Amino acid sequence: MSQATATQAKGIQLSDAALKHLLALKEQQGKDLCLRVGVRQGGCSGMSYMMDFEEPNRATEHDEVFDYEGFQIICDRKSLLYLYGLMLDYSNALIGGGFQFTNPNANQTCGCGKSFGV
Repeated sequence: MSQATATQAKGIQLSDAALKHLLALKEQQGKDLCLRVGVRQGGCSGMSYMMDFEEPNRATEHDEVFDYEGFQIICDRKSLLYLYGLMLDYSNALIGGGFQFTNPNANQTCGCGKSFGV
């Protein structure tokens, strides 16, 4: 796992590798974007992670906003109940690469790493 840039006080933590990759993706889009993360029912273990870029002005009073060196992550408060303490990492490994979620709230996880149960 990469070195974390976030402090333990933040609800969602981001590794240096994840931040670097997110900033590169944002630059490719050519817009001021942030990352929305959340959960939804479904997946092998009962709940699955959601991630998508969106414009920062779409955040509402029901969202928490985390700032990482100028890059923002937005998470709705309901999802944050399941994601609090999550570490989002990134690996460019040929096998098993991509974004990786380490969720301290998960009692079970799927082999794909994209879903979990509490």
